Amino acid sequence: MERTQFNISGMTCTACASAIERKVGQIDGVDSAVINFSNEKLIVQHDPTLAPVPLIVTTITALGYGATLVEEGSKFTSGTNKKQNDKPGYQVQIDEVKARLISSLIFTLPLFYLAMGPMIGLPIPAFLAGEKNLLINALTQMFLTLPVVFLCRHFYINGFKALAKRIPNMDSLVAVGTSAAFIYGVIVLFILAYGFSYDNMELIHHYSHELYFESTTVILVLITLGKFLETKAKGKTSQAIEKLIALVPENARALRNNLEVEISIDEVRIDDIIIIRPGERVPVDGIILSGHSSVDESLLTGESLPVEKVTGDTVISGSMNKTGSFEFKATKIGQDTTLSKIIQLVEEAQSSKAPIARIADEISRFFVPAVMGISLLTFIIWMILGFGLSFALSAAISVLVISCPCALGLATPTAIMVGTGKGAEKGILFKNGPALEILGKSNTVVFDKTGTLTIGSPSITDIILYDSEIDQNELLTITASLEKKSEHPLSEAIVNKADELHLSLHEVSKFDSLSGLGIQGQLAGKNVVIGNIKLMEQNSLSVDHIMNDYLRLSDLGKTPLLVGWDQSVKGIIGVADTIKENSNLAVSQLKAMGIKVYMLTGDNERTAQAIGNTVNIENVVANVLPHEKASMIKNLQAEGHQVIMVGDGINDAPALAQSDVGIAIGNGTDIAIESADVILMQNDLMNIVSAIQLSKATLKNIKQNLFWAFIYNVIGIPLAAGVLFIPFGLKLNPMFAAGAMSLSSVSVVLNALSLKTFKAKLLNVKQPEANPTVSKATLLKDKKIEMKEGKKMKKLLKVSDMSCQHCVKRVESVLNGIDGISDVSVSLEQSQASFTASDNVNLSAVTAALTEAGYPASEITE
Repeated sequence: MERTQFNISGMTCTACASAIERKVGQIDGVDSAVINFSNEKLIVQHDPTLAPVPLIVTTITALGYGATLVEEGSKFTSGTNKKQNDKPGYQVQIDEVKARLISSLIFTLPLFYLAMGPMIGLPIPAFLAGEKNLLINALTQMFLTLPVVFLCRHFYINGFKALAKRIPNMDSLVAVGTSAAFIYGVIVLFILAYGFSYDNMELIHHYSHELYFESTTVILVLITLGKFLETKAKGKTSQAIEKLIALVPENARALRNNLEVEISIDEVRIDDIIIIRPGERVPVDGIILSGHSSVDESLLTGESLPVEKVTGDTVISGSMNKTGSFEFKATKIGQDTTLSKIIQLVEEAQSSKAPIARIADEISRFFVPAVMGISLLTFIIWMILGFGLSFALSAAISVLVISCPCALGLATPTAIMVGTGKGAEKGILFKNGPALEILGKSNTVVFDKTGTLTIGSPSITDIILYDSEIDQNELLTITASLEKKSEHPLSEAIVNKADELHLSLHEVSKFDSLSGLGIQGQLAGKNVVIGNIKLMEQNSLSVDHIMNDYLRLSDLGKTPLLVGWDQSVKGIIGVADTIKENSNLAVSQLKAMGIKVYMLTGDNERTAQAIGNTVNIENVVANVLPHEKASMIKNLQAEGHQVIMVGDGINDAPALAQSDVGIAIGNGTDIAIESADVILMQNDLMNIVSAIQLSKATLKNIKQNLFWAFIYNVIGIPLAAGVLFIPFGLKLNPMFAAGAMSLSSVSVVLNALSLKTFKAKLLNVKQPEANPTVSKATLLKDKKIEMKEGKKMKKLLKVSDMSCQHCVKRVESVLNGIDGISDVSVSLEQSQASFTASDNVNLSAVTAALTEAGYPASEITE
């Protein structure tokens, strides 16, 4: 199946959209056809062999609408499509409607004055005044009407064509209503001529006020005015994409043959060296080779403060360079840049249809035929009741022109467009309309731990000294000097801290990595050992006085590295994957919104509880293997929860796909982002709160729009039909009906635009107690870590002191060497090993074998 987009022209209401969806959907090989009436874009899922693009285009044009293919990789599409005159597509449409409106008014205003002026005592030219000039007056009105009908001829062309194809739309209602008024006016003109020919003054007096020419033109002008206001308002819904497109500079300054040349952005190639000066925008994505600066990425990520960039950092297209100059190597160009992908995501989201839109779609399918039936019924009833042709015709025309299928059609897509655009401004990218709707309805959030609630890389959290003759910097200098020789992730954290403090490291004369224990070496005249308690004991270093600190750090989920020389432990350096700044606040806000929060992690129970305690999450699921995350989500869904999954890694992709709405952190892996429905450009979990609140606000706005669209038609159509005339003498003039119809669509769009003022709100949250109890989530009741398969069981071990892939291979070798064990899988990141064991395998012997090999092991049970 392929996914193809088309720009559709000629639609006037949701009846048009429904007809196109229905006809295209009937083509053999088309899986789905979804049209967004607001931005006039059709998305078709189809088999290109059974339903090729030309066949789809032919089907649409046969209905009387225009269809052009949105070429893949095209930067500008739909409402933001740039024309030859450099105007956005919607601006061209606004200019066209405006010109038609002004031209129509030139003829309508004098016509309206001629028809209505004498009724309120206003003077008119002598050659048109008086009883003897009635015929000339009537002819003048007709000749003033004809140019307006010509200028608004598209109503008649499209409307009657749609009628002929039995897919009537809003144009059909306007065409039938105004045609009836105009034809009736022409008939009255002939009656007046007959009266003057045969000197029948009674006939002349009776029909002299029955001309409907002014109704024809005023209806056309008011509906054109409504279209003008609607088109102008709809244009504002695309401003988010406009702003993003405007970020792309037209030219770039590149080095070619060691010469600095200015080239078009389309000429930039991968690995080109691009030069950026203060005040310039970055044209493509790349990596800084030299120089440094602060870069404003606010319009792309929502981050308000400029970001400091140095050699090795990445820059993204569209960001604004502030103070310094730098050179960078282009790594992504054209449609592969971050900015282009953001534009594509926002456009796709704005073109999609939310589930709630199905209500309006079903109604709009039958709306116009029903209105035409009501109009005809209204005419017949008033004629039967004896109120005359003029009264019956006026009521029937009022029914036609007051009904507004557009309001129903605009209710959902305009809100979706503004909501997704507002999200993009805040660095929250919704991939589709359903995600925007479902997010606000969800009642459970499941967080991955590493890289989501935590930063994702270890850093130093504590330095504890046991020797008064040294300070923290000296302990860190000695430790970093030795750790620089190691490739362990914890070593990198220590070396980075030393670099941050600009510490001068010592030369190391001897170095040895001790698997499962730590490292040792000679430097600054000392034999230094760094590692766990077992390594200290092997080197006869007493650990009794440091055990309280060691256990306390361990209980907090940190890794304590003992550092010793000269027969004593000099200090402990605590290393941990630290919690993100706003994790606790985000969790508290989610809970205040009535959302249940879970955390999934592969860590052991003690570490998981420590992290859960820190971020105020009571429902903690520990010892979860990567492939089990999706089943955890499925279990929650089976219990009736609508689940939001938040993650950033490859391991999270299945869970993100399984959840009702998957949210990927923007700095996560491409696979996680592909699997997610919502992408956060900032690494800030408070944006999850903003996204949910924006979703709720958008859903509320859609419901408001649908309510007013329904109520307007439910009240307006019976009122126009004259239900209040007999009891109260109230009758709606067709011109007022046309005005009401125009304003209804505008009001819906304006209400949708109110979402542009959306701001996330912080709820009042009761601060948690100092050490709340963190319990194991009940979710684990369905998780069978130990599964019997005949005479075999699935086993899971916690394996400590693995530090590299060599350790992993040694653990695998030990396990595979034991009879009765198969399907061995070892995870360095989670310090776990899983395998299938027959019932004659002694698990104590397995853990003893691993411990003897230098990797203390223990069984993980429920």
